Amino acid sequence: MIAAMPTSHVNSLIAALPLDRGAAEPLFRQLYGAIKAAILDGRMGPGMQLPPTRAFCRLLAVSRQTVLNAYALLAAEGYLDGTVGRGTFISPDVPLSVPPSAAPAPGTPGLLRPLSARGQGVVTAMRQVAIHRGPLRAFRVGMPRIDHFPFDVWTRLEARRWRRPDHQFGYSDPAGFLPLRELLCVYLKASRGVRCTPQQIVITSGSQQALFLLSTILLAPGDAAWMESPGYRGASGPLRAAGARVFPVPVDAQGLDVAYGVAHCPQAKLAYVTPSHQMPLGVSMSLPRRLALLAWAAQHKAWLVEDDYDSEYRYTGAPLASLQSLDRAGCVVYVGTLSKVLFPGLRLGYMVAPPALAEALAQAKAVMDRHTAIVPQMALADFIAEGHFGRHIRRTRDSNAERRDLLLRGIARELDDQLACGPADSGLELCAYFRGAHEEEAVARAGLERGIELRPLGHYADPQAGAACATPAGLLLGFAAIPPAELAHGVQELGRILRGR
Repeated sequence: MIAAMPTSHVNSLIAALPLDRGAAEPLFRQLYGAIKAAILDGRMGPGMQLPPTRAFCRLLAVSRQTVLNAYALLAAEGYLDGTVGRGTFISPDVPLSVPPSAAPAPGTPGLLRPLSARGQGVVTAMRQVAIHRGPLRAFRVGMPRIDHFPFDVWTRLEARRWRRPDHQFGYSDPAGFLPLRELLCVYLKASRGVRCTPQQIVITSGSQQALFLLSTILLAPGDAAWMESPGYRGASGPLRAAGARVFPVPVDAQGLDVAYGVAHCPQAKLAYVTPSHQMPLGVSMSLPRRLALLAWAAQHKAWLVEDDYDSEYRYTGAPLASLQSLDRAGCVVYVGTLSKVLFPGLRLGYMVAPPALAEALAQAKAVMDRHTAIVPQMALADFIAEGHFGRHIRRTRDSNAERRDLLLRGIARELDDQLACGPADSGLELCAYFRGAHEEEAVARAGLERGIELRPLGHYADPQAGAACATPAGLLLGFAAIPPAELAHGVQELGRILRGR
């Protein structure tokens, strides 16, 4: 039995409850929260009697309805007991006080409980992935030209679907909207030589989700996985989050050095590659390397994840055939994204899996988020079927080529003594190597001070990679989303930085 608290002390507690009459939050919600906090931190203990509502009103100068509403909420949640004629009391079921929380562990600000080992691995793995911040400026990487997208057409297509809801607006197939998968099947066969059926395609919320699903499903903790170095950090993050032992494999002018991987880590269960346009060096994997990679995967029963992130944008000749088109052992999972073709905010990607794996990936997708939002999938299917997709790609490819040429001419004119350009026949970025001795991070910091973004090639290097994976110092320069005037300004500023002006 809790001893009764003197009325004067109760009244002083009530009078001290914080209320902000100028706040947007209603007074009854503020009062409810203040009393609840006082109960949980022990200032108001179990069995304590609260003043009658009329007396409560006078103490806080609020309406009786405000107090009644607050009492009703607290009683509904079990904090108060009360009957007519007897009064209102703090519930005896409330603990005497809630123990104070332990201080957060160092390095985890705000966390009152430690993450699991897997959770900490996920957080640590994705800290290395760069995130765009602030307004668009030269030379931001990974960005398509969004202002070219026909948003008026897209809005009309989505609105048409919203006006005609059908059974698809319920829970849908985890693998994705079937008409969209059928259209993608035709498109990928024609443009990339991908051999598949619609049943092999799984629609994802961007390629990042696809990479996370594949890392989780195909690898056990401790399994080795080949990763290009330098390579895409957004892929090494999911691999590490899945507990894989990431093994860096060097990249040269022919792409991934398969012989190095076979010699030093033949037991790997998976290899992540960007064979058509290597990220970030821009090289294409040679046919002998592709065949050697497929032979190794077939012999060792390993998986190959082919990330074809920007193959639509090839400026000299036809798009290269995919690695998947050469696969005869069912070991390649082809991953594509629509972020670089349409716009990143759409968050639509896809996987093309061998038939035996597709169903498992669809089930894993269902566990993660049941299915990707259906209306954007429907709108995209209409966008492709009505010819807008093909026209948009052609128009954007021409625009990208113009801006690529502007950047190449600017470097040749202003920076030929400072930079040597890598392959420039495809993609949204240009790899450029320093001709002189420059420290990448210092150049990048100077760029930010001058209002331009400069991504060091070292950003893509695996921190655990050895000398075999060393890459000459340089920068990755995005051009597709950057207006011509901004590109010219960026080239001038970069020249001043490299010449120490």
